Amino acid sequence: MRLLLVSMPWAIFNRPSIQLGTLKAYLQTCLSQQPDQTAVQCCHHYLDVMTVIGMDTYRVISESPWAAESLYNGLLFPQQQDRAAQVFRQALKSKTDADYFDLLPKLEQQLHNQLERQDLTDCNLIGFSICFSQLGASLYAAQAYKKRWPDIPIVLGGSTCTPSLGRSLVNIFPEIDFVITGEGEQPLHELLQYLDSDRKSLLTSPGIISRQPAADTTSSPTKKQEIADLALLPIPDYDDYFLQMKASGVDFIPELPLEFSRGCWWNKCTFCNLNLQWQGYRFKKSSQVVNEVDRMKQKYQSIDFTFTDNALPIKEADLFFETMAERGHDLRFFGEIRTLKKPVTYSKYRKGGLNSVQIGIEALSDSLLSRMCKGTTVMDNLAAMKFALAADMILDGNLILEFPGSTQLEIDETLRVLDQALPFRPLTGAGFFLGHGSPVCNQPQKYGIKAIVQHPTNRQLYPSEILNNLDMLIKSYRGDRTIQSKQWQPVRNKIRQWHCFHKKRTNPAIPALSYRDGGDFLIVRQELPNSRPLHHRLRGLSRQIYLACDQPITKKKLLSRFSQVTKEQLLAFLKDLEQKNILYCNTTSCLALAIRQ
Repeated sequence: MRLLLVSMPWAIFNRPSIQLGTLKAYLQTCLSQQPDQTAVQCCHHYLDVMTVIGMDTYRVISESPWAAESLYNGLLFPQQQDRAAQVFRQALKSKTDADYFDLLPKLEQQLHNQLERQDLTDCNLIGFSICFSQLGASLYAAQAYKKRWPDIPIVLGGSTCTPSLGRSLVNIFPEIDFVITGEGEQPLHELLQYLDSDRKSLLTSPGIISRQPAADTTSSPTKKQEIADLALLPIPDYDDYFLQMKASGVDFIPELPLEFSRGCWWNKCTFCNLNLQWQGYRFKKSSQVVNEVDRMKQKYQSIDFTFTDNALPIKEADLFFETMAERGHDLRFFGEIRTLKKPVTYSKYRKGGLNSVQIGIEALSDSLLSRMCKGTTVMDNLAAMKFALAADMILDGNLILEFPGSTQLEIDETLRVLDQALPFRPLTGAGFFLGHGSPVCNQPQKYGIKAIVQHPTNRQLYPSEILNNLDMLIKSYRGDRTIQSKQWQPVRNKIRQWHCFHKKRTNPAIPALSYRDGGDFLIVRQELPNSRPLHHRLRGLSRQIYLACDQPITKKKLLSRFSQVTKEQLLAFLKDLEQKNILYCNTTSCLALAIRQ
């Protein structure tokens, strides 16, 4: 048996595909005892595309999902090219000089050249891993592969391939023979066994969609298809990526993807559909991940790693970064985490190499966070932004704008809090999109949604007769979208000003809001847009109270600790600091926003 696994643009070019690497390692482990072993080859088409169009152009396109999907969709559906070009230009605007119609023939020729170099005469199956921004590219490539090798079955899989979309892909595109939904290791192994048999038996796995009537199921993946114990997974095999990178002649140090867990231990956010393909939450022990890092570091001579988890497991992550800190190596990690409560945890993770994180901030309004079921507060979010900055950790996060049913009070609260978040690393404003399978999508009436429709951008990228039969992951809705767009415009404007403020700062090494302690007084230095820095001197008891608010603390505790002041005096002092935007207060608690210089 011979299997070709393919990852198309627009995967991040300086990372090997963890999907391909994990599947290859798993299949080789499963079949290693068989006399006739299965040979698995991984092809990272996106590496070759990057060399053809240039590293900078590729990076800009891959960071814009709509621009990315517009390109191969223009090749897949030539009649949509003019409309797809509009999507490309609108998505990128002034970010690149690349021309849509100049890129199309380059992409077409690159795929042709790639197929010319490949000899698949003895190949038994071609598999495409489809994640973010890879659907159009994979469908176009599948057509090209099938045209050249019509007898080789083609299977699709990945996070994009939900049961409903998978069934529609099989029905619409004749070159697609199978779609795997959910976790891929065990279903792909079963499919290979089926193809290696007399094929008289029926495919029974609910995770495999095919043209067989008996396999016609769109049920959710069951736990029987999943790896119950992630300790059984082998280390991903990235050999093919490095061989391909060497052959391409490009020069960069890759980031190696790691997997600590599958699923999300919170999994309650109403807007989220990232966990449609997982059942429950599973994680590895820290010792296993430490071993994987050691093995990959030695094998591939790389020191940069990125966790693919939706949320790192807290206790095991604590142990992992403690171990990494003890090693004293200069490794760097990126990971997605939920807000951590204590500054010491950020410092510990940073010492262990976690220099960049993505935290699901999502909102700066307590009532909005509640309706999103985030399980966090504005206080938590501001504290996370402060603690990450104090630990010299890069924090990226999004603010979801135009969430259905947002009130003017929630928007006004967001605007107020943005003034207090000014000294921290800016968040990215992201317009709400309706994700297939998310709680909002499953209970639309609860959020004032009158009808669920295809996303208008997809209408520009797909012919209507195709799109009407595709259950896409990104949808749109009829309801209060126009009202929300208008109401949230001041927030969009303020986020732009926030980014502009930080771009213009002359000394970003010093926090925009910082303090220096003089023992019995402290001086708070505050940078503001278009003005000279302000300095606030806090003496004696004022200094002590401000320092006591370094972490979130209740006003009740402050009154107990500083019994020499009355409640009215304390509240007046806190209000004055809040109006100066050097302190954040909610109804019960406070947080000093300045970072010690």
